[in-house]
Amino acid sequence: MPGKGKHRRPKSRALSRGLVAAGAGGTALVLPVIGASVASAQTAPQSAPAAKTSVTASVLAKKAGTTTYTVVAGDSLSKIADQLNVSGGWKKLYRDNRKVIGGDPRLIHPGLKLTIGKKAKAAPAADRANRSKRATTLTAGKSAPAVKPKKKAYTNDLDGWIKESLDVMAKHRIPGSYDGIHRNIMRESSGNPLAINNWDSNAMAGTPSKGLLQVIDPTFFAYHVPGTSMDSYDPVANITAACNYAADKYGSIDNVNGAY
Repeated sequence: MPGKGKHRRPKSRALSRGLVAAGAGGTALVLPVIGASVASAQTAPQSAPAAKTSVTASVLAKKAGTTTYTVVAGDSLSKIADQLNVSGGWKKLYRDNRKVIGGDPRLIHPGLKLTIGKKAKAAPAADRANRSKRATTLTAGKSAPAVKPKKKAYTNDLDGWIKESLDVMAKHRIPGSYDGIHRNIMRESSGNPLAINNWDSNAMAGTPSKGLLQVIDPTFFAYHVPGTSMDSYDPVANITAACNYAADKYGSIDNVNGAY
């Protein structure tokens, strides 16, 4: 039996152990064995480089000099321009995005995309329609500018003169009808606006009766209706003054059936 001794192989450190190999000349060579922990540290693959997509995109955005801002509730062009330090302020921001915003810089809404630093493309038709509706709502309740009505046209004849006179009389609340005026004109002047009476007592007194309804000058000027000519021969002025006088003396030209 072999002699008693230690049969358990003593532990050796990873770095102190070696492998014995025969060299070419028979000499034993001791090759160091690298420990597992060291090998692991040296052979562990390096972590993959970070993705450069976002960085590249950021650089491109800076090179282009533009960025996009999405409007949120409570925003205004002035507020956005201040937050983003827009050179030229809200006016520049509006000019660059006018095709998107539309004609009113107040009409921005949440979700609207504004381009900072470059003019934006025109907004889709649906978006423009929505802005139009908002503009209508914004202006609702405001009185529309007064539209001056076109001046009514009248024919330059007896029919037109009477109709124009009736419209003037209506504005001044002077009573009278077409038939009443026409009847008295035909009796007094036969429809001649230049008719004049040079033979009666008025003519003898130096104030002859003139025009369609044969009115003397003192009566014409006393009952002249504003807005008509100061010429007593003017057909419309003559009719309205005579009807004004008849309304004062007889209640209406319709009540006149003879010399008045």
